[in-house]
Amino acid sequence: MEKRKLKLLVMPNCLELGKKVDKELKKIFKSEDSFLLRYDNSRFSNGEGKVIIEENINNIDLFIMSDVGNYNTTYSYHGKEHIMSPDEHFQDIKRSIAATSGHTSKINVVMPLLYQSRQDKRKGNESLDCAIALQDLENMGVQTIITFDAHNPSVCNAIPRLPFENFYPTHRILEEIIDNEEIKDIFVVSPDMGAMERARYYADMLGCDVGVFYKRRDLSKVVNGKNPIIEHMYLGADPKGRDIMVVDDMIASGGSILEVSENLRKRGADKIFLITTFSLFTEGVESFIKAYEDGLFDKLYTTNLSYVPDEIKEKPWFQEVDCSKYLATIIKTYHNQEETENLWNGKKNIINKIEKKKEEE
Repeated sequence: MEKRKLKLLVMPNCLELGKKVDKELKKIFKSEDSFLLRYDNSRFSNGEGKVIIEENINNIDLFIMSDVGNYNTTYSYHGKEHIMSPDEHFQDIKRSIAATSGHTSKINVVMPLLYQSRQDKRKGNESLDCAIALQDLENMGVQTIITFDAHNPSVCNAIPRLPFENFYPTHRILEEIIDNEEIKDIFVVSPDMGAMERARYYADMLGCDVGVFYKRRDLSKVVNGKNPIIEHMYLGADPKGRDIMVVDDMIASGGSILEVSENLRKRGADKIFLITTFSLFTEGVESFIKAYEDGLFDKLYTTNLSYVPDEIKEKPWFQEVDCSKYLATIIKTYHNQEETENLWNGKKNIINKIEKKKEEE
């Protein structure tokens, strides 16, 4: 039986990352041919979209890549430039699936930033958007969903029979930090109780202690849909004189993580590195610029798994971690139906890097 061919359908919202993944796949498979699928994604002037597959997709193992958080993708809507929303990006994923018309052997959706990941649980009469979206993909015939650092991994319970692969770029970020920074007496801090599991994961990789901040909120008020934070209460060892990694899944405005950084600086922390998988910067860039100038943090480490404006990438406090090789390895592993154990934990490599750096010093 002929082996299924691998193809990437890369949406316009993650073309830069998709091309890098394609380059890495060509190296892995020692191929001169691109894995990028030829297709057309167009729109009518009233905003309605259309996807056309432009090559044979029979017996194809298709990986659809989309960055639903990209806010730099536009189209002409009634003669005006319109910035695409996450809802529109997700609808384009569904269009792409529909365009295959059932000819592919397998459809996999690679959505590094999980669509509606923050709308993952219900309180009262509230929409449960993430769960519904995952069920939509399952009902359309998707056989694997690949994502990174889901806000709440438990949302996979909405699709108990569908493989939901939630990877963490922890080891890639730590490798970059170890290569670039002189760190000593490291200490990991979670900015809130919800991110504690992630902080413990980083601490376990580094073999160090972990602390956490508790957000005390004013439950009598609601501002922009949230109860305002009154105070960040710290629980953990004394950070004085230590290098700190503050880790979270994403930054939107970044107000909370900057307040935590300022608190740690007042407590005498030495170097402060902010670490996040996704830096959305939907607002608050000026706050980061000022915080850096005021010495509240040393550097922000984040991945290229979601869109970041070029003007931010050029800032001295910004360090992008390229995850294209890691993502290409994940795709190759699932395409070849290989053992996935080595994809989940790069702790051994981190330990070896730390020991090697100590020897060099």
